[in-house]
Amino acid sequence: MKKLLTIAGSDSIGGAGIQADIKTFSALGCYGMSVITAVTAQNTAAVLDSQDISPVMIQKQLEAVFEDVPPDGVKVGMVSVPETIKVIAAALKKYQPPVIVIDPVMVSKSGFHLLRPDAVSAMKKYFLPLGAVLTPNIPEAEILCDRKIVSHRDMEIAAEQLYAMGAHSVVIKGGHFQGDADDLIFDGKEKIWLPGKRIETKNTHGTGCTISSAIAAYMAKGDRVIEAVRKAKEYVTGAIEHAIEMGSGCGPTNHFYRMWKEETE
Repeated sequence: MKKLLTIAGSDSIGGAGIQADIKTFSALGCYGMSVITAVTAQNTAAVLDSQDISPVMIQKQLEAVFEDVPPDGVKVGMVSVPETIKVIAAALKKYQPPVIVIDPVMVSKSGFHLLRPDAVSAMKKYFLPLGAVLTPNIPEAEILCDRKIVSHRDMEIAAEQLYAMGAHSVVIKGGHFQGDADDLIFDGKEKIWLPGKRIETKNTHGTGCTISSAIAAYMAKGDRVIEAVRKAKEYVTGAIEHAIEMGSGCGPTNHFYRMWKEETE
């Protein structure tokens, strides 16, 4: 069984963050571990507050995992401050896990800023050169590239720009566009579009966390980036189609829909 590590924040209702990541790892037949970077107070409607874990404690968590149960793949999610980014980047450089997927979580669906503005440059400086797979959505790619993205061509230019910053492969998620949710993969050689039919639902809490974790899991199991992204997109699409109706806002996706299908229909 492959061992996957998520380095991210915690979500009170379990639909995003480390909870979504570990559910994804488990649903795809992997063993999930976690290093918690922040604790958020959130539900389906809003993020009420967030408290960062100290860089020292994050360092200790990283040592605890890597020195006893080295992961086959790592997914990095919510990191709020430059100090945290530096600690995580140093650990990944030291331990060199075979798979690194970075999801540059910046703003929640409710508009709460999860990444401080002064941490954006640190993310570009310390994370992108790690040779990781980068999975921004369109607003995140706009911030990282300092440019507006309003078309497929804009997505391609942004992917080229992010690759030039050091990312091994770039996956720009198109869910924020109107119409179909087409995703773009760029590995420095070719650009591959993955068409995605938009599912009319408000229950999409944690989709970004879920797809990046799924990519990490499939890559750890031996898939190349393109195939891992295809499988991850298929998985998260099914999780959205079978999303769980709960709360007053954006409900969570159903990470275990392949196992619980009869119970949730």
